[in-house]
Amino acid sequence: MENSLRTLLDDIKTGHRMSEDEALELFQIRDRQVWQIAAAADEMREQRVGNVVTYVRNQNINVTNLCVNACGFCGFSKKPGDDGIYFHDKSEIQKKATLAKMREVSEICTVSGLHPDFDARSYCDVYRWIHEAAPGVHLHASNPMEVAYAAKKSHLSTHEVLTAMKEAGLGSMCGTAAEILVDAIRKKICAQKISTDEWVRIIREAHAMDIPTTATIMYGHCESEEDRVHHLSILREIQDETHGFTEFVPLSFIHMNTPLYRAGTARAGATGREDLLMVAIARLFLDNFRNIQVSWVKEGIKMAQLGLVAGANDLGGTMFEESISKGAGAVNTDYLDPAEMQRVAEDVGRTLRRRTTLYELV
Repeated sequence: MENSLRTLLDDIKTGHRMSEDEALELFQIRDRQVWQIAAAADEMREQRVGNVVTYVRNQNINVTNLCVNACGFCGFSKKPGDDGIYFHDKSEIQKKATLAKMREVSEICTVSGLHPDFDARSYCDVYRWIHEAAPGVHLHASNPMEVAYAAKKSHLSTHEVLTAMKEAGLGSMCGTAAEILVDAIRKKICAQKISTDEWVRIIREAHAMDIPTTATIMYGHCESEEDRVHHLSILREIQDETHGFTEFVPLSFIHMNTPLYRAGTARAGATGREDLLMVAIARLFLDNFRNIQVSWVKEGIKMAQLGLVAGANDLGGTMFEESISKGAGAVNTDYLDPAEMQRVAEDVGRTLRRRTTLYELV
């Protein structure tokens, strides 16, 4: 395998587009050849985006943790009657947005539970309230599941919902709710969420309306390596057609407090080898993506730093407030000081630069 791996990596570096079978072979590597893959991905990163490591100064606002869905990987959502339910009103949302503006963030990100009373107007009201309190701050919000939910509750098309959201101030959309884009796995981990086809359709619809989105994968639970490759292939195909993805963000499954793990359906998250390979193979396979982000929230800052020498070029956001990973059992998720980002970037010979949501350098 060593010679064939070297040949494959050399071919990729000179323009060969990796096949799904080749990506699967790389995901299955378990020895020191992992470092060869990481090194090739890092060369590809340097060739594609240079030696700058980027981050965005952002803040999360989770409006509510009350949710009609019951996803097996979620330790965040609450049902009526549970302890710890919150639902922020206009005053509280604007207080948080004002604080974000004072912190000089350039992005406010909001994704929440699917509140039983929410409809399209509810989402648009939240976006308007945020813009009133924090004018000029980019709103990175919603996801295909929320769009589909708002459309169903308001008897509108998803196109009409996206139009209304854009008019209310939506600047870009989160590519979350993707999890694994394989319906057999979705039935196990998030049976109430939209199908793969629906997720893809709404993403394409957003891109056609000049609403850029991120792209994500949530891995390390009960999916196979074949499922991961299939997911990446769907993202690459969409990007070929729309060029609407700003970045790819691998999200390592946080298992501790989740129903899936407690029921014995999912394993205890991805290993370090898997985290490293996900970043590296994404860089090599997703040849039409400029930006690969490592999630310090999901992986911790040390593993995120290793991702920077395995193909990643972005450290994500400062956050200031994070509830979803924390609910699943992650620790130290609330804030990452840019000074610490600078320390880990410089430690691997790179320069840290602040960016906007859409990857313009500040």
